[in-house]
Amino acid sequence: MSVAFANAEELVYLYPTIKNLNTMNTEKDDLLVYDEEEAVKFIRKNNPGLSLSDDEINYIIDLMYDYYESRGFLDEKSEEEVEIADDELIEYAVANTRKDGIYKLSEEDITTVVQGELDYCDSLGVFED
Repeated sequence: MSVAFANAEELVYLYPTIKNLNTMNTEKDDLLVYDEEEAVKFIRKNNPGLSLSDDEINYIIDLMYDYYESRGFLDEKSEEEVEIADDELIEYAVANTRKDGIYKLSEEDITTVVQGELDYCDSLGVFED
């Protein structure tokens, strides 16, 4: 599965820490609000068996946005459509978790959080069909 954004500008505004913004305008001129706490609640609600702390979930979400940044997906000036391969995103998160010496987080937990965060963004209408 790949996720497509209309352009990199949409992805930039998803991550409030990078741009210190919590809103973005879509082509439909809808105001979307990305809230880290709501993202965690959404992930927990849809994955009741997930036994990670909020900090661990946010750590994985931070790795996702590190991946976006490392691939140039957060370049506001780019007008190109952005496609994200979720398998590459998961591999990146797993590799960097291990690189950081965190072995408590299983690949299954990381995959669950990545998919949950992508689903949360989808629920906000961020992704194109």
